[in-house]
Amino acid sequence: MGGCFSKPKPVEVKIEVVIPEKERSKEEMSPNGKASPLIYKVNGTARHYHLEEHPIASIPYHNPKDVVEASVCHVKDLENGQMREVDLGCGKALLIKESGEFHAVGHKCPHYGAPLVKGILSKGRVRCPWHGACFNISTGDIEDFPSLDSLPRFQVKIEKEKVYIRASKQALQTQRRTKMMAKCISLSNYNLSSTNVLIIGAGAAGLVCAETLRQEGFSDRIVMCTMDRHLPYDRPKLSKSMDSHPEQIALRPKEFFCTYDIEVLTEMQVVAVDVKSKIAVFKDGFKMEYNKLLIATGNTPKTLSCKGKEMENVFNIRTPEDANRVVKLATSKNVVIVGASFLGMEVAAYLAERAHSVSLVELEHVPFKKFFGERVGRAVMKMFENNRVKFYMQTEVSELREQEGKLKEVVLKSGKVLRADVCVVGVGAVPATGFLKQSGINIDSKGFIVVNKMMQTNIPGVFAAGDAVTFPLALRNNKKVNVPHWQMAHMHGRIAALNMLAHGTEISTVPYLWTAMFGKSIRYAGHGEGFDDVVIQGDLDELKFVAFYTKRGSRRWRVGTRTAFHAESWRSDEVVAVASMNYDPIVSKVAEVLAAGRTIRKRDVELFVRHGKTGDMSWLTGKGS
Repeated sequence: MGGCFSKPKPVEVKIEVVIPEKERSKEEMSPNGKASPLIYKVNGTARHYHLEEHPIASIPYHNPKDVVEASVCHVKDLENGQMREVDLGCGKALLIKESGEFHAVGHKCPHYGAPLVKGILSKGRVRCPWHGACFNISTGDIEDFPSLDSLPRFQVKIEKEKVYIRASKQALQTQRRTKMMAKCISLSNYNLSSTNVLIIGAGAAGLVCAETLRQEGFSDRIVMCTMDRHLPYDRPKLSKSMDSHPEQIALRPKEFFCTYDIEVLTEMQVVAVDVKSKIAVFKDGFKMEYNKLLIATGNTPKTLSCKGKEMENVFNIRTPEDANRVVKLATSKNVVIVGASFLGMEVAAYLAERAHSVSLVELEHVPFKKFFGERVGRAVMKMFENNRVKFYMQTEVSELREQEGKLKEVVLKSGKVLRADVCVVGVGAVPATGFLKQSGINIDSKGFIVVNKMMQTNIPGVFAAGDAVTFPLALRNNKKVNVPHWQMAHMHGRIAALNMLAHGTEISTVPYLWTAMFGKSIRYAGHGEGFDDVVIQGDLDELKFVAFYTKRGSRRWRVGTRTAFHAESWRSDEVVAVASMNYDPIVSKVAEVLAAGRTIRKRDVELFVRHGKTGDMSWLTGKGS
């Protein structure tokens, strides 16, 4: 067993002051206004800890040399609802005016550095134009993902009609702020095999759950376990930036986990869960007792079922080592990719300039047809063909042939034989939940864990999050769906943590994803499963477009007119998802409209396509019900 931590050992830790960032809700406050202790049971013994309040009214700058103050504009330079990047001499800030008040925060999204001035400002928060992360303009706190960090917040004052910003030079340089977190008060109350919170899985959902608990003042023991050999890392980069090393894509450094007492057990596989005794059983026989459990095991890649599938140089991209080895073996060689999935297409794009040839085998006749629709799929396919990727559609692999133990050829059911030195399999995945079959936890027919809006399973104290769950999606009338997106896994983890602490918080986020191929990105928001039609604005051939996915809505009733009242029923076609390429920030705008609970009707979209100009989003303002 390796990694950041081995099996937990009893350690004496001095009591530390716990200062979380957020105020507690009124339900957790005692009559005198001070925080009431929360109670958690560990090994049958009730333990108390207090949640102190951290004042957020002021922004202390302890080092005067680290402070800069500058006049950035006149008060009339910004109208309500406007944002502007301003330069303080040693760094930039984002100045925002909303409801007559000025706010200043970091100007770059902490995720991948997108310029937030090009994002969407709406009702007290700004949404990133690239990947949809949302930040509160008053506090800088992150409100929707992806990103682990928040924005720094800067002081604003008005003097003689001029707007001044006072900021930390360091914050202007880093453009990110990690929320204040609690630590474990004492590990000595635990034995080797017990923890208050056990998190199975160390992806985005598991990490955000652990961090949220600490941000909310949780000061008991947290243990994460993973089959991986690495600490949590940016998994989407495995197919988008395949030569990245583990330390380059780590979500947090090792020191972070040690500082905030988040224990990580690497190369540890849970093989069974006894929900009655609250015990998780590991593959090596080790057992751990828990009080609260989060299952965030993600999925397992599907493999080929044909002859030769076990031979050398046939890969599922699951780890940084897999991705690195594929790049090394594929350079100037022949590559065959099976499956035009997101992973398969991203790998094909990454290897196109490095390999001698890249061939892609797919059962459908157009890539991404079910997700983006046929017209968008064909445009993407043409882009790949223009970059030397050869498609073999509507066929499957029947055999992998070897020479001297290594892959030599891929034989298709169509009879075509492809030269191949490397084969990458991207034909989908199944939820990694097999170990739960006898646990009593509700699993659906496809193997997904069923949870409610608070990420709770049918077993008290057991939560689940990420790619392995189905949950009620508010956007689609609480239909139970599986949304295997990076952003959604973050939000699942946060909601699970809040409800471990009895906050009663329900999930209501709008799904948001992106893919990157040949230096171009497709952004997508919503949930278009089962869409009926696609309305496209822009030029598919030029790869500059926005696609609106519509679906026939449920029957609605309209009552009343100006002169008489009557009842009329009709079915309304509504936008359920949107995708774009080179059309920012319209996907973030639509995501914000949907997040507000408003409906975008197909007829409004068609009016925009008929009369709108490229990039014009004025038709969205105030639209919808």
